[in-house]
Amino acid sequence: MEVRIQKIISQWGIASRREAEEMIKQSRVKINGILAHLGQKVDPQRDSICIDGKPVSQSQRPSLIYLLLHKPAGFVSTCNDPQGRPTVLDLLPQKLQQGTGIHPVGRLDAESTGALILTNDGDLTFALTHPSHNISKTYHVVVKGHPPEAVLRMWREGVVLEGRKTRPAKVRLLEPLVNQSKLEIILQEGRNRQIRRVAEQLGYPVIQLHRTAIGSIQLQTPKAGFLGAGDYRHLTPEEIIFLNNQIKRIPIND
Repeated sequence: MEVRIQKIISQWGIASRREAEEMIKQSRVKINGILAHLGQKVDPQRDSICIDGKPVSQSQRPSLIYLLLHKPAGFVSTCNDPQGRPTVLDLLPQKLQQGTGIHPVGRLDAESTGALILTNDGDLTFALTHPSHNISKTYHVVVKGHPPEAVLRMWREGVVLEGRKTRPAKVRLLEPLVNQSKLEIILQEGRNRQIRRVAEQLGYPVIQLHRTAIGSIQLQTPKAGFLGAGDYRHLTPEEIIFLNNQIKRIPIND
């Protein structure tokens, strides 16, 4: 059966779909000796696929890996950084960095900390980063000043960013601090630097941003304990089931 090449690369655990598309754009992928193009369909049983001049096949697919990482500040949520900054993969042992196709699902900006899923399951990555997906993400955020209830209500109801209103969010005060406030924010969307941009627009810029949970997957659990900054753990079977249920909620077309 013919499938789009970027999906094949993703399913085989070589890279996420987004990274596979970049590989194709960079002329790193060939089908039967000819440069591939985006959207091209292939039959993995019949066609030969090469990446960077090396043949790849389904038999080379590594076992699926699902990790939860506590991202510290200063690390970028990519596999490679053109600016030479440390990436989240640098926090993993070499055996997980090389030949596994593991990559971060979504992003936390370099200054932010907390929960980040890493996997080589391309279909999961595609589903969780799909625009129509609404898996919740929980953050503890320290902002400058003391936003009144009226401002928090505006944040909950949605704020216009670049001409489009954000989805409703859960926002509550956790703790008033000296000249600062600690908030809990639960989002069901993930626009680029959304929390920071909304907070800035409302007049209460972010000082610290920490993600504590992705859906039901938490940094601190009674079973797994607390995950320290820079540490990672394998997801539990229950957490993997939760993620697989998320895949079923998104139509994954070829």
